[in-house]
Amino acid sequence: MRTLRKIPRISNEDRERGFWSQNDSTEYVDYSKASKAFFPNLKPSTKTISIRLPEGLLVRLKLAANKRDIPYQSLLKIFLSEMLEKESAKTNRASSVVRKPASEVKRKG
Repeated sequence: MRTLRKIPRISNEDRERGFWSQNDSTEYVDYSKASKAFFPNLKPSTKTISIRLPEGLLVRLKLAANKRDIPYQSLLKIFLSEMLEKESAKTNRASSVVRKPASEVKRKG
């Protein structure tokens, strides 16, 4: 068995993040002695909502989910996430275009 290094006391979270990003935790922690963590008061990070969908759309969603062998609610979350990523990328591209102020634009005439 090898000797583990002592974890240094770190003054703040930013420095701790920097420390662990540059050091291998296996030199400081013996993971063979780790036990499963139990968090009885941890709340789920999802929120239940109610949404009304046209029946035909719901049927199509369920069929698509069945083809992928996943629950239709999970497929809906995937679709929503993908569309929001595309929307965000489109917005970021549009805002990255540098536009000259109107006072700097040369006018014809």
